[in-house]
Amino acid sequence: MPLDVAGAALGAAFGEGFTVLHNTVTDVVSKARMFKPILKRLASTLDRLVPTVDAIKRLSDQLELPERETKRLMEQMEEGAKLISECLKIRWWNYVFKVKYSPKLEDLDKEISRFCQLDLQALCTRNGLRTLEMVNSINKKMDSFRGVETPRGLSGVFGPQDLTVGLDMPIKELKTLLLKEEVKLLLLTAPGGCGKTTLVKMLCQDKEIKDTFKENILFVNVSKAPNVKVIVQILFSRKGLQPTFEIQSDEDAIEQLQQLLEDIGSDPILLILDDVWLGSESLPEKFGFKIPNYKIMVTSRTAFPRFKFRYNLNPLNDKDAMTLFRHSASLQDGCSNIPEEDIKKIAKGCGGLPLALKVIGSSLCGRSEEEWHCRLTKWSGGQFFCSSDTELLGQLQKSLEFQDDKVIRDCFMDLGSFPEDQRIHAAALIDMWAELYELDEDGIDAIANLQELTTRNLANLVMARKDASEVKSYYNEDFVTQHDILRELAMHESSQEPIEQRARLIMNISENKLPKWWTEQKQQLINARLLSISTDELFSSSWCNIQAPKVEVLVLNFQTKNYTLPEFVEKMDELKVLIVANYGFFHAKISNFQLLGSLLNLKRIRLEKVSISSLCKTHVPLKSLKKISLFMCNIDKAFENCTIQVSNALPNLTEISIDYCIDLVELPIGLCDIFHLRKLSITNCHKLAALPEGTGKLVNLEVLRFRSCTNLSELPESIRGLSKLRILDISDCLSISKLPKQIGELCNLKVLNMKGCLSLRNPLPESTIDLEQLMLVVCDKERAKLWEPIKEFLTELKVEVAEIDINLNWLPI
Repeated sequence: MPLDVAGAALGAAFGEGFTVLHNTVTDVVSKARMFKPILKRLASTLDRLVPTVDAIKRLSDQLELPERETKRLMEQMEEGAKLISECLKIRWWNYVFKVKYSPKLEDLDKEISRFCQLDLQALCTRNGLRTLEMVNSINKKMDSFRGVETPRGLSGVFGPQDLTVGLDMPIKELKTLLLKEEVKLLLLTAPGGCGKTTLVKMLCQDKEIKDTFKENILFVNVSKAPNVKVIVQILFSRKGLQPTFEIQSDEDAIEQLQQLLEDIGSDPILLILDDVWLGSESLPEKFGFKIPNYKIMVTSRTAFPRFKFRYNLNPLNDKDAMTLFRHSASLQDGCSNIPEEDIKKIAKGCGGLPLALKVIGSSLCGRSEEEWHCRLTKWSGGQFFCSSDTELLGQLQKSLEFQDDKVIRDCFMDLGSFPEDQRIHAAALIDMWAELYELDEDGIDAIANLQELTTRNLANLVMARKDASEVKSYYNEDFVTQHDILRELAMHESSQEPIEQRARLIMNISENKLPKWWTEQKQQLINARLLSISTDELFSSSWCNIQAPKVEVLVLNFQTKNYTLPEFVEKMDELKVLIVANYGFFHAKISNFQLLGSLLNLKRIRLEKVSISSLCKTHVPLKSLKKISLFMCNIDKAFENCTIQVSNALPNLTEISIDYCIDLVELPIGLCDIFHLRKLSITNCHKLAALPEGTGKLVNLEVLRFRSCTNLSELPESIRGLSKLRILDISDCLSISKLPKQIGELCNLKVLNMKGCLSLRNPLPESTIDLEQLMLVVCDKERAKLWEPIKEFLTELKVEVAEIDINLNWLPI
């Protein structure tokens, strides 16, 4: 990396000190003959740095000055200038003074060289990572709406990852039509599952399209119930901007969007509105501003007659359909015993729809010849039976044959509990399934089930950034996405029985339009084990009563700035898991939190993007609560503003997970009194700067994570008392410069992840050799060198250098 990039963070003060020293050396080198060799070498060193320091001075007004790193060198340069001036006064014959001053000049030259070779490079790396941190923070704010489509590179467009066939010609034809001067609004239409979104993503990766629109390709998913205000907020965030005033109405949103599009530059603009449903076709026209070189592309299952320019994406032809089907059913090698005629009939029965070919093909992967024939017998004799969304759902339904594994089928249907086109956090599913199906609490079984659903093309598990040696059982950054038709299928499967008999009840409420069955009966009895209620931004939190005594998992999805927990929660005697998730653009305030005090069986609480004033407002201890997860929350004094002490309010809490809570500056002291705590995970909290000495009181702690807490400078010495600690993860804690002096007292520590601890450069504490149980250290190449002398004492220790996995899946959206 060029030194001027690293030097840019050093500042004008450093530049001035350098200039004085450089001028002094240049002036004296020809006059002080006694020190001429040393001064010439020093002058050569300084000459090479002139362009770097000039760049430093030019950029210093705009950049933060890391005074701590440069102060010592600045002092030495100031002393050096005085020293060199004194050298000029020494007569050539005075060897006594030469012996005195020569080592000082040598040290000055070495210090400047060492700074450039080591400190400057380290600063360069650190500042680069801090820049990435700032970008990530901006992206987090940009993407807080948590839509599936994430802005990276092309403002919301990911390229397709699966095998794609039959789209070469459609891309050429669609591109030709789009680039015609007279085309301002273009509709791409096809049945559900035909590949519209995939085609658009591939089009956006086309070189000619990228060269034409450059950074002005804006992609947003509209979905079944579009919210104009949220859509516009998303489009602003795609460009890293904020509206000039708070958007209060659709009219405000449209006005602000026009201003945005007029201000983002002279390059042509392409706005892609993906998945526009019948009834929302006026939305593209509302966005149809008279801006030069501005185009809108709409994808929809409906061929809206009002759109003049239209491209119809046809299903795959027989050849391409067979290619995709064989790939999905793992029949590419031609060694299968399945009769070719059966393969052709089933593939043809999918009607050329890629989604059907993938799902049905995957469901038959590895099945016997008899099972293929049996499936074919059930399916209409090989006729085209996927000509509409309803028929497609029907055929996909028949593919949901999980043999005797009912849990996998249940897990698939549970995915319908979350809003359309939103990421589903793996951690939320782990909590649900640990209680509903008694899966392991670490999430290994849940992830295996999600991988099985991914294999069957019924969902897509995205494993976020993973080092080659990632510590196991850390899934906080993993998530699931799902095609909207598959989500419909999951909800369809869940709604086959009468309301009162369903095992899971999934409700999507628009405005205040409650289901008739709910409003008609004042005391509606629900026997479901899982209850999911999703409301939009117009919902007023006016709840009707409901009796749900058997509900074990309650999922509340909402979009309003203020949200009131429904009163009927208080009567859910069997409730074990509560998930409250805000899918709006801003943090929401939660009221009625005190209702949780009556839930004697509540074990897990997960809150997403909410502002919490207190977690312990109830006077009744939550004795059964085992785990609290806070994701992107404003927690402020949530653990302190309590009517009773945290340790008394949560006496049996064993796990706390705090992720992307940007207002967390210090770990609340009260947490240190939770005696039974076994896992504490505080990740991506970039303002966290200090840990209390009381951390050492968590004597039952087994897992401690401070992953990506970039401002955390040290671990308290008191952690020496955590004798049960097995895993310590401080990866990407950029500011940690040393390990606790008595870290060797962690007698059960088995795994230490310290990848990316760039400030940790000094030798490890002597007590490190006492970590006799330590089996694995994950770090980068520089930190691995620190462990070389330790390995002589810990012969079983494996030090793995983490491979860099460059992807942005881990960013929160």
